[in-house]
Formats: sequence, structure tokens, C-alpha cells
Amino acid sequence: MSRTAAPPLPSPLSTPVAARRAADSARRRTSASLILRSVLEHGPVARSTVARLTGLSPASVTEYCARFAELGLIREAAAPRQSNGVGRPHVPVDLDDGRFVVGGVHVAVPYTTVAVLDLRGRVVAERRLPHGGRTDPGQVLARAADGLNALLAEVPGRRAALGVGVAAGGWVDRDSGTIVEHPLLGWLDVPVRDVIGARTGLPVHVDGHARALVDAERLFGRARGSRSVLHLFVGNVVDAAFATHDEVHHGHRSQAGAIAHLPLGAGTEPCDCGRVGCLQVELSERTLCRRAREAGVIDGVNPMHIVAAAADGDPVAVRLLVERARMVGRAAGLLLDVLNPDVVVVTEVGVVHREDCLAALRAEVGPERAASVSPTSFPDSVLAVAGGTVALDVLYRNPLGAAADLSESLT
Repeated sequence: MSRTAAPPLPSPLSTPVAARRAADSARRRTSASLILRSVLEHGPVARSTVARLTGLSPASVTEYCARFAELGLIREAAAPRQSNGVGRPHVPVDLDDGRFVVGGVHVAVPYTTVAVLDLRGRVVAERRLPHGGRTDPGQVLARAADGLNALLAEVPGRRAALGVGVAAGGWVDRDSGTIVEHPLLGWLDVPVRDVIGARTGLPVHVDGHARALVDAERLFGRARGSRSVLHLFVGNVVDAAFATHDEVHHGHRSQAGAIAHLPLGAGTEPCDCGRVGCLQVELSERTLCRRAREAGVIDGVNPMHIVAAAADGDPVAVRLLVERARMVGRAAGLLLDVLNPDVVVVTEVGVVHREDCLAALRAEVGPERAASVSPTSFPDSVLAVAGGTVALDVLYRNPLGAAADLSESLT
């Protein structure tokens, strides 16, 4: 008589109780996120209005708001609003600007930016730390952490830091907190989260700067409420990020958005990969500055000097910036054809500072799609915002979890 094998034991996560607990936890996290983001977007706002905006019950909204107030994330506004003259006045709630901040670190090729941001994504303080040609990751990250610690100590009111966000170009793995590869810096498998965390004593979150800026636009910028957003970052590094229905696409090990070697039509610059006309070599600030030096416009490597020369009426500087914006428009057009987003945000020095560059970019995209393309919402602080938003996105996605992380770091 044959014996029938015993069925495998169910894993703990496959049991109805575990599944129900996981679903409840996800539901609570989503509800908390919806409520805090509604206060961010609409505050000062009555709890009843938050309930209507989120579709949650008034009792749930009241419960979460009470918890947020205990944690110091929101506060009641000073003046209550009358409820059509009938019943008790509605006391609106708003973000509490006076309790918490986040730290931000952005690692660029020539310098690192350290910053402090409030809960609305506004830059409270910012400092630039030039690398001076020394890009050893241990030294760069140690200086960044120490510089951020000093900046946090100077914040008025001694507000507590909820955490630190770190953003950079290249291949950044969010889950491991690692810069896997940054060719222009020569970095491989750099444990950014561990290094910054050890020197600041704070929770640290790491992501690519294009993805961080998509989150910044969704939370604090022009793309708030859009169903899909594409961000194209054109600096020394050229990369992109795409979000649909409030979720940024990361891909396996956060490799999504690597567009450096996409071909650009009519490109002439040779690339290290052996081809000609890759986006990064054609559009990078290194290429722009080299062309400006060859034309006698500048004698250094700062693209803002080209913008200044153009503002002073130098026709060659104007031509270089407009031509580059036109090529950026071609790159944006390629990505629009593939992804068809509602909104395209471009961070590029000419487009940010000059109307003729923005017009050239939009003309290349085409009149039927031009209105969907805009420059970054943060022209004066884009790198600081990128770093800080990595931490702020964590807060707004999981407010109670982020507050728990802070409690652990303070004990």
C-alpha cells in the first residue's frame, strides 16, 4: 500500500492570522500617509475635510490626528473655523513647523551639498562642501556627515532631526543604502547608509537623485496630484525617474532610470562605451563647459559662469545653452514617446534659468506636448531638496514608522 506524503506545513506568513495582520498593518500605514499628506497639501484644514478628501471615516481621521499631535508632527491652528454658524467650531490642523527637521546630503561630482529641511520641504540651511579633487568615498562621506552635524547644531530652536536623506547620481540601491556604481566619482559598492548613520546617529535613507526629485515634485512641487511624472536630470550625470499612481519605479536593485547610454540623434561626442552620441557625453555639464572653454566663454568648469555670460549678452554663451536645451528636448521627446507621462520635469541649468532655453526645449518636444514640460520647482535649491526629500518621502509614506525610528535613535 502506497503512502501519501504529508502536506507541507504552512509558513507563518501564509496563515490567515499572519496575512490579516500584514493587511491591517499596510492599511494603517496607507491611512496614516493619506492623512498626513492631506494636512501637508491643504492645511490648515478641518479633520472633517481630511475625512472627505481621503475617504476615511471621521473617527479614523480624529484618531490618527491625535497620534500625530502627540508625536509633534501636526498641531491645531490658532483660530477655529466656524461650521456654518451651527454647532461647535471646526478646529483646523496643520503641520507643526517648529518640532522637526530632516538632514539632506547630495553627492555631486565636484562637491557635496548638506542641508536641513523642514517638514514642508523648505530649505532651512544649506552648505556646499567642495571635494577639491579628493573623491575617496570615506573622506567625502565623513566630511558630509560632519558638515551636516554642524549644520543641524545651528538650526534655530534646536529642532530634532527625524533622519537623513542621501541622494546621488549613478546606480544607487535604495534597499541596501549603497552607491553601487558612480563612474564619474570612481565609486563601487559604497555603504553610504552605514557610514553616514555611524557618524550622525540618525536613521539614514539613500536613493538616486532623479527619483528623489520625482518625490519632491509630488510632495511639494508642481506635479502634486499628477497621475504620472517623469523627471529628467541633466547635470554632470544624466538620468531619469518615472512615477505612476504615486509610486516611483525602482526596478531590480534600483537600476531603473539609467539612460546615460541611450543614443541621441545627431550626437558627435565619443563615449567610453565605444559608441558616439550617448546622452551623458552629449548633455553633461562637463561637455558644456569644455565647449565653452574652447569658445573662450569661460576658463573653468562651472556651468553657472556660462549662464552669467549669457545674461551679460555673450552670443556664444547663449548659443551653447540654447543648443544644449534643444538636445535635452530631444531626450525628453524620446522618453515621452516611451512613457507618455502627464507631467515632465526637467532639471537642467539653462532650462532652469533662461526662458529661451525652456522655449527651445518645448519646441523640440512639439507643440502638442510642450505644456506638459516644466523646469524643476526648486531652481535655487534643487540638490538640497533632492537629499532631504529622500528622508521626507519615508516620513510621508509611513509617518508612524518614521516617528518610531526617531524614538529608537533618541533612546
